[in-house]
Amino acid sequence: MEMKTVSSRMQSLVILFDMHTDYLKRALEGISAEDSQKRLDTKANHVAWITGSLVQERFEVAGIFGAELHQKAIGLFKDHKGIQEGEKYPSSQEFLTDWDMISPVLREHLVNVTDEKLDEIFKMPDFEMTNYELITFMTYREANMIGQIALWRRLLGYDAMKYM
Repeated sequence: MEMKTVSSRMQSLVILFDMHTDYLKRALEGISAEDSQKRLDTKANHVAWITGSLVQERFEVAGIFGAELHQKAIGLFKDHKGIQEGEKYPSSQEFLTDWDMISPVLREHLVNVTDEKLDEIFKMPDFEMTNYELITFMTYREANMIGQIALWRRLLGYDAMKYM
């Protein structure tokens, strides 16, 4: 599928965005709701938290462009909350419903974002960066977290993630 972004800087990032949109679904395929909450006697984030955090970040980035949408489980992730002991997280399917809702919305913004918007400063309490730097970091983070889920697949006894 040929695609032309408004800003040439976004071309590769949108390609990765599209890959991640599909890869998350592939990484989660077949993992049971029970297994998605397991931490295997570690302090590692479980699959359900990782998935919800990925979904939350797509909503957060869409917010930069004015989208006023929220995932159903926002209370578990708002303000970048870490994993919460004793909480039951939604199923992968529930998270994927929100993923499927926000992904085309955010993709449209990424394809059409201008260089001026990319150069605007995004401020956090302790630092600031351009919107472009934030989107680039979030793209990296998505790849990292999908890789974590792929590792969890093996640790939980599932077949390796299939890329095709």
